[in-house]
Amino acid sequence: MRNDRPDHNASKQTESGSVAPTRRQALLGLAAAGAASGFALNASREANAQSAAQAHVVIAGAGAGGLTAASQLSRRMPNARITIIDRQERHYFQPGYTLVGSGVWNEGQVIDSTERFLPRNVDWVRADIAEFDPDGDRVVTSTGQEIAYDYLVVATGLHLDYEAVEGMERSLIGSHGIASIYAGPAEAAASWELMEAFIENGGQGHFGRPASEMKCAGAPLKFALLTEDRLTTRGRRSGAELHYHAHNQGLFAVPPVNDKVKQIFDDRGIAARWEHVIHAIDPGSKRVTYRTPDGLTEFDYDFIHLIPPMRAPDAVVDSPLGWQDGPYAADSWLEVDMYTMQHRRYANIFGIGDINGVPKGKTAASVKWQAPVAVANLIDVIEGREMSARYNGYTSCPLVTRVGTAMLVEFDYDDNLTPSFPFIDPLTESWISWVIEEKALKPTYHAMLRGYA
Repeated sequence: MRNDRPDHNASKQTESGSVAPTRRQALLGLAAAGAASGFALNASREANAQSAAQAHVVIAGAGAGGLTAASQLSRRMPNARITIIDRQERHYFQPGYTLVGSGVWNEGQVIDSTERFLPRNVDWVRADIAEFDPDGDRVVTSTGQEIAYDYLVVATGLHLDYEAVEGMERSLIGSHGIASIYAGPAEAAASWELMEAFIENGGQGHFGRPASEMKCAGAPLKFALLTEDRLTTRGRRSGAELHYHAHNQGLFAVPPVNDKVKQIFDDRGIAARWEHVIHAIDPGSKRVTYRTPDGLTEFDYDFIHLIPPMRAPDAVVDSPLGWQDGPYAADSWLEVDMYTMQHRRYANIFGIGDINGVPKGKTAASVKWQAPVAVANLIDVIEGREMSARYNGYTSCPLVTRVGTAMLVEFDYDDNLTPSFPFIDPLTESWISWVIEEKALKPTYHAMLRGYA
């Protein structure tokens, strides 16, 4: 879907408090988008050696990981039969949810169609996966269809477990002061409406994250900072108290980034409470309960950004595919090798994206690096070679700090900062990092879905 609403960029304030782009910034944003897409195209050509294999590859899920895998496999294995299974007709640009939730975009800008990114030579089964049977090399769909495979790519994404928070359900988003951008475009838009009401009325604002593994762990920080920025821009900051509830003793897993975000929070008056994990919410009385090392504690709230625990989807939970022990077992994350993306017990199965039980990698940027590794190694296995590709845990987070500034944070499994652009300091708030987030990321993402990664 297209949207005629003007974009907001870093430069001059509009009457509504949004930020409009200068001509120079808009041109640079488009140039950055083109350069990023061009880089993806060139990089893909180097990794596009074809295979004559005629195997049947089934892809479970048509999100970012599934569509990227389908595009790359269809190009590299022209003689193979490729089947993708997902009932979702729409495709959502999830990295844009934070921009919708803060009023920079509207929901139409993150909604597209699955079919637009699906190669024509890929069979699309419009159903959910109801059962994985890796011992029988088959899956069963929600419509009862049994589909056998030679090789399987699991890209199901994850499950947002709102009901794990006592008193919470997804339908409450947008009411009783409860925001949550993760649930979808409509919920992100409803979250913006609540943010606007909070800006007008003030009070107690609560932010935080679950203790579980989660997608885009920078988004909770971004949403807190954008709320503070919107309050300040509107001249309403003094009427609100903002509290961020960290699940441990830090704000970000990478030490130098953690130190920088702590400094920003201190400078802007966002108070951190350590080792506070949301346990329950009472929407009627607007009270929230957190688990702490000292027991349960309650607070009143006027506005809360509630992020639920996250886990594997039911079909994976109920299968043998999840980790059997260790830190990823409780939520049944897919048991893949963290470097090769191959399942550790089923050699003909690979994983991509949020479902993988690996130390890093639940972002769209991670998919961009995981998918070529999984595809290359799958082809190596088919052709009887040693696996040749490795994923180093690359994750990217354009950490938006205001409407108009961001830090482009990129890192690997070892928490090393791995900047892609030598002229961008990952620990400096800059408008060019904002332009990458607001202008360049979406076209680069679309190029990824088409297999150019």
